[in-house]
Amino acid sequence: MNKKITALLSKAKHWQAELEQLRAILLEFPFTEEIKWGVPCYVFEHKNILIIQGFKEYCGLLFFKGALLKDAKGILIKPGENTQGGRLIRFKSVPEILKMKTPLKAYIKEAIEIEKKGLKLAPINTELIIPEELVRQFKKDPIFKKAFHALTPGRQRAYNMFFTAAKQTTTRETRIEKYRQQIINGKGINDCTCGLSNKMPYCDGSHKQLK
Repeated sequence: MNKKITALLSKAKHWQAELEQLRAILLEFPFTEEIKWGVPCYVFEHKNILIIQGFKEYCGLLFFKGALLKDAKGILIKPGENTQGGRLIRFKSVPEILKMKTPLKAYIKEAIEIEKKGLKLAPINTELIIPEELVRQFKKDPIFKKAFHALTPGRQRAYNMFFTAAKQTTTRETRIEKYRQQIINGKGINDCTCGLSNKMPYCDGSHKQLK
């Protein structure tokens, strides 16, 4: 048991009992407990297997390679539309966790076996389908086009997903125009103009570094 995680869970404002119950189940396996991304992470042979985390309406257990699990019970959820390998199991009470304890342990065991076998997730399709609105802007402004393609592949994908998520042409054009200068400056969509990530605790969005 990692004392830092014990302290972390003791301060949890929501889902404390549920997270502690999930932790008790996980500690039956040969995991190393670590804190990563501010949440308890369970590591097997230096590989991240899963994390437990409390959300507003539920707590959950997220498998990093959940897409490779068989999911015999049909309980795995894809957290987001663009999520590749991660899969989540949601819980809202301790009795619900206890009821699912046996199948949950089977999923955890399978996740460890996947890591032992060295199984990999399918590679992400990195080919971008550039929307017409962005293509038109590239033709008008070669500097903008050059700046976009100079971004890292991950930043290009993030912008592309954000632009194409808008259904209407006018909305796409507005989004492109809004982030034009940020792209020219070589910044990602989640980068604050002060140069720091706008995700707490690094930057609060007002260009002030937080302590």
